[in-house]
Amino acid sequence: MSESWKLSAFAAKPVIQAALLYHEEIDDWDPEVVISGSEVVEDRPQEWVLEAWYSHEPSEAQQADIAGLFDGDVPVFTVEKLPEQDWITLSQQGAEPIRAGCFYIHTSDYPPADGAMNIEIPASQAFGTGHHETTAGCLEMLDAMKERGVVSRNIADIGTGTGLLAIAAMRLWPRALCTASDIDDVCAGVVADNAELNSLPIGADRGQLTMVIADGMADPLLEARGPYDLLIANILAAPLVELAPDFEAAVTPGASILLAGLLERQEPAVRRAYRQAGFRLAERHVNGNWSILWLRKRR
Repeated sequence: MSESWKLSAFAAKPVIQAALLYHEEIDDWDPEVVISGSEVVEDRPQEWVLEAWYSHEPSEAQQADIAGLFDGDVPVFTVEKLPEQDWITLSQQGAEPIRAGCFYIHTSDYPPADGAMNIEIPASQAFGTGHHETTAGCLEMLDAMKERGVVSRNIADIGTGTGLLAIAAMRLWPRALCTASDIDDVCAGVVADNAELNSLPIGADRGQLTMVIADGMADPLLEARGPYDLLIANILAAPLVELAPDFEAAVTPGASILLAGLLERQEPAVRRAYRQAGFRLAERHVNGNWSILWLRKRR
């Protein structure tokens, strides 16, 4: 066990969530610094805390990195040394299972649930375990698609992160081809480990998952494995708008695309971009302040 330290910053829920999303955009974030956000107490759901864990006392530069995640007033930080223990596991304690549609997302600390599609994601990957409203909303929407008769044979998950949504889609359509991509090359190993943990083979055949490191759709393998009849992109509003023409070119007529990572106030701009690219709205959910959109490409 190693020395461990924790930095805490308290603020309103939207402030912490915005900081967490901005953190996801930073390509060169130190992978050793784990951060997460959560309610302070259950009966005050709008009061949140952002926590960052370190294997040493955080330097002034590292504290400045956390401050840079906030737009405007920066919360007051507290820094404390913790008892010696596994600081990565400590950072994710309390990552309780979630139910989202037919899915039950859990860590190894919890047993699978009867009557659910169980997916295990390690505790050290808390921001990819479905706890954020965008990820949970995507899981619920995938379940809704299946309930409404969508049949998918070729799936792409763009910006896959931990691979959770790709794994979930393969649980619903187990004979499909599936290609997951992310701009961060660290994700390749994470996705491979999570696929193995959930008995999803890595490979290029039906019923298997192929992982690609790519910026958007800019990859020869992504292009070669298309066109897709289901494309998932839980990223951010600005890249969603930018990628609308590329997504249109990558999917079949009548295909479904699932978009998330956008706040409700950003929804009009995203929907306008996809309407211009030839998509129509099939269904929308709102989870917290976040919009989850299911669109269909016009035939």
